[in-house]
Formats: sequence, C-alpha cells, structure tokens
Amino acid sequence: MAPAGGGGGFRMPEQREQQQWMEQALSTAKEALENGEVPVGCLMVYQNEILGQGRNEVNETKNATSHAEMVAIGQVLEWCHQKGRDLEEVFGHTVLYVTVEPCIMCAAALRLLNIPLVVYGCQNERFGGCGSVLNIPTDDLQYTGAPFQP
Repeated sequence: MAPAGGGGGFRMPEQREQQQWMEQALSTAKEALENGEVPVGCLMVYQNEILGQGRNEVNETKNATSHAEMVAIGQVLEWCHQKGRDLEEVFGHTVLYVTVEPCIMCAAALRLLNIPLVVYGCQNERFGGCGSVLNIPTDDLQYTGAPFQP
C-alpha cells in the first residue's frame, strides 16, 4: 500500500521501525506528563533521522496551539532553514509518529504540509482529525494539500 502524497522516493517504514520510533514518542509523552501537560509526544522522521521531536507544551507556554505536532513541525522548519533544504521535499518524505491521533488542527497542518504517513498509538475520540471526529487526511477538501495515510 503506497501512501498518498508521498511522491517518488518515499519508503514505507517496516513495522519494526515503526515500533521503535513509537517507543521514543511514548518517552516524549511521558516527559509531557511529568511537566503537567496532556501526555502526547511525537517524532518527525526524515530518512531515518529525527528532525523534529515535540511534546505538548500548552500549559507551559500558555499557547493553545503548542501541541506536540506543532512543536515538532517548528523544529523541522528550523532544520530546513539551517540546512538550506526544500520544505516540500523534506515534509513530503517525513513520517510523523505520535502517541495520540492528531487533533483536527494538527491533522489539517499535516495535510497542508503533505506529510505522507502519520502513525499514531490511539484514537482521540474528542478531537481526532484522522477519523475519530473528522477525517482530514482523506476527505475531499479543496486547497488543503494531498491526502495522507493515518
């Protein structure tokens, strides 16, 4: 099964790899919990390298958009600027591993960035944007980037 929006050169990670990355995301979620946050952690992996690692920082920053995914996206953006890398190429070949299904806001951001694959640990029955509440990755939404595989 090929991920939508991945384009040429995207390699679907094997299940063993996915489990290893998810274990690291879970460790990051534990850090969030220890800091009084909702325990969500994520990694953005590009060519087998972590470019972004985020955990919820909403309470710490008093910023409702400081979800784990948004923190990690910011790190990837910074990496691309520092390395002079093309954002579309990097995001188009990056896998997001997150402990909880992305919320609607984060799922929309991931779609706009053309992330080809999102691997999450559990559903988000209250705010899930990858099928639990809305299905941002695959819905027919104009001007919102390419669909991705949840």
